[in-house]
Amino acid sequence: MNFPLIFKFLKDVSKNNNRDWFEKNKPVYLEAKSSFEDLLEALHKDLSKIDESLAGLNPRKIGFRIYRDVRFSKDKRPYKVNMGAGFSRNGKMEQEPGYYIHLEPGNKSFIAGGMYMPNPENLAKIRQEIDYNPKSLLKILNEKEFKKYFDGLSDWDRVKTAPKGYPKDHPHIDLLKNKSFTVAHSFTDAEVKDKNFVKKVVVICKSIKRLNAFLQNAIA
Repeated sequence: MNFPLIFKFLKDVSKNNNRDWFEKNKPVYLEAKSSFEDLLEALHKDLSKIDESLAGLNPRKIGFRIYRDVRFSKDKRPYKVNMGAGFSRNGKMEQEPGYYIHLEPGNKSFIAGGMYMPNPENLAKIRQEIDYNPKSLLKILNEKEFKKYFDGLSDWDRVKTAPKGYPKDHPHIDLLKNKSFTVAHSFTDAEVKDKNFVKKVVVICKSIKRLNAFLQNAIA
């Protein structure tokens, strides 16, 4: 795992975000991509010990593409300036809870977990589970180890008022307002480059596992 190589490439592509530069430097990209996949292999080896649902994944196939979808975006830069991957039952966290690793220079790396932007059917199921069984989720969010790394669910993706079917004075309205059910813990560049980085990520993922189990049970 050559983190300096990965970070240098990502810094360079952020300064030269165009196809001509990328094509000239594609061998460097492929080397950085391979090094990132080495990290994914190391993480998968340990994560599958704490979460058996990940055992069947090919860790070198779960990274997200560096190519941006610019069709509907005002930002027409063709390449991402980070490398990310999603660990979940079927890989890449598509409509299922899991663990997301994100590497980006400038102290912008993080590990995240939970469920990102569930579709309307799954969102309704999760809200119903919170309504019927709030104590289980609250217990997870209030665990000492969980709070060591997270300040509760991320609040970046929420409705402004009560979701349809729920009163504004619902005792758990703050949880029900979420449209994504995720948590995230940031890392500095120095922490990513530390020899114990993989071990630290796995420890944090242990705290995410019960949240994922709650969400998986809700959508099952």
